[in-house]
Amino acid sequence: MFTGIIQAVGKITHIEPLQQGVRLTVDGGGLPLDDVAIGDSIAHNGVCLTVVSKTATTYQLDVSRETLNCTVGLGEPGEVNLEKALRMGDHLGGHLVSGHVDGVGQVVAFDAVGECFLLRIKAPLSIAKYIAFKGSIAVNGVSLTVNTVEHDEFTINLIPHTLQVTTLQHLKAGSPVNLEVDLLARYVDRLNSFQESAQ
Repeated sequence: MFTGIIQAVGKITHIEPLQQGVRLTVDGGGLPLDDVAIGDSIAHNGVCLTVVSKTATTYQLDVSRETLNCTVGLGEPGEVNLEKALRMGDHLGGHLVSGHVDGVGQVVAFDAVGECFLLRIKAPLSIAKYIAFKGSIAVNGVSLTVNTVEHDEFTINLIPHTLQVTTLQHLKAGSPVNLEVDLLARYVDRLNSFQESAQ
């Protein structure tokens, strides 16, 4: 589990093709790696991946073809939002994030509003029903609050600090983004649909 509070911006520096995916080499940037062990989970742009080897400043991950097909930001070199897995007793500054991307959305607009930015995203119809006014959503792994919802589009207000410490500063109209909806919304939907089918 994760919180959606980004701990560092790292960089994918090398991609090695595998038979069923790729092996990524990641420079952790400012992410402390002294307590990271082989087998630990780190979220990359909201995608939970397992460390398979490491050095003092870099580590490697294997990414399956399926994961590459249903997410963005892992198939080419570039910056990624990083967060180590939540531990019992850690401060929960964002919301509970599983690191399992629900779908890829598309930025419709990214406009300055005073010192902040208003981000409008179009979500896949399959997950739009889970996005609620003032609810939580993870965009490229960043825990954010939904400002407005209109059918399959929603808006988020981004403060300068969030832009400074994440890769969201590079977004523009047309950019694809990883989306993970709130866990509670998915479970409530499942309970409701199960009860309806049982009647």
